[in-house]
Amino acid sequence: MGSLVFLLLLGLAGWWAFEKSRRKTHPVPPGLQKDIDLPHEQEFELYHNALSLCSMKSRVCLAELGIPYRSHPIHLIETGAYENISRRFLAVNPAGTVPVLVHGGHPIYESHEQIRYAAQHAPPGSRALTPADPASKAAMEAWIDRSSLTQDPMAEGEKSAGNAVPRLTLPLFAAMIEEIPTWSILEGLLFHWDRKRPVMFLTMKLRGLSRFHQTGPFGRMLDRGHRLMNDHLDALEARLVESGGPWILGGDFSLADVSWLVILERIRQVDNEHLFLGAGLRPACTAYWQRLQARPSYREAILEQTHSTIVRGTERLRSAKAANPVLREALEGAAR
Repeated sequence: MGSLVFLLLLGLAGWWAFEKSRRKTHPVPPGLQKDIDLPHEQEFELYHNALSLCSMKSRVCLAELGIPYRSHPIHLIETGAYENISRRFLAVNPAGTVPVLVHGGHPIYESHEQIRYAAQHAPPGSRALTPADPASKAAMEAWIDRSSLTQDPMAEGEKSAGNAVPRLTLPLFAAMIEEIPTWSILEGLLFHWDRKRPVMFLTMKLRGLSRFHQTGPFGRMLDRGHRLMNDHLDALEARLVESGGPWILGGDFSLADVSWLVILERIRQVDNEHLFLGAGLRPACTAYWQRLQARPSYREAILEQTHSTIVRGTERLRSAKAANPVLREALEGAAR
């Protein structure tokens, strides 16, 4: 019996070592990779995820520009599986991150580079999303940067609203992870390059949304996320008042607005609209968000490409707060 157990363990270790060797990851440089050729069927193709903030940004940009593309949905663990660390996807992006925009077989990494690239390579007659005026362009770039995720968002929350978003998303993760099988999360412990993430998701799975606030680190991260987002939205409110609207640069819709649309969408998904935009708070931002939601690109790139796990997660989060005032205060108190 002992020999059989030993052989079984040896076989599992051998399988893990082989599989790990086929799933090697490494950082990739942002922007167009002319030296990489990927199989493709259309001029533009997009590897993306429904929940991914950066994926939403690239989809909105492509929709605004009227660029058709072949869609390759990729699961993250939040939507069901660690498809982003599969052999197939790592051949597309060895960093294991979404989105990846592919143009003529050449990948473009990082969403802030993808939207700039797409705006430069849009078909004739497309909407101009980049101003010609140097001062306006510089302002646009600054607001893109203030919405984007950096390499270490948890340590650089002051830099951008995008870096505050992962903290705000924690309760939604806790609500969504209830639907994800434990064995799927365990795959991350075996193969994910950052094991802190699968450990965090496994903790959420075991404790459940109802006890989210009893896990000290989660509560502290969420509180800081609320404070950071308040600061970034105050800056956006001031900018919209200064520009006179309706958009960040004034009269012209730009890549800056594409970038901020998805920040506000995440605030909606995590059931925080009433905290950051409700009851007359930040009226310019509130009106701005309503205008963004009225754009066809919002329907096409966000509403029509959502995932049922996200919808149910938001509903579960809202219901849990309504049923448990202590949980609501823990999840929302710092934002008030």
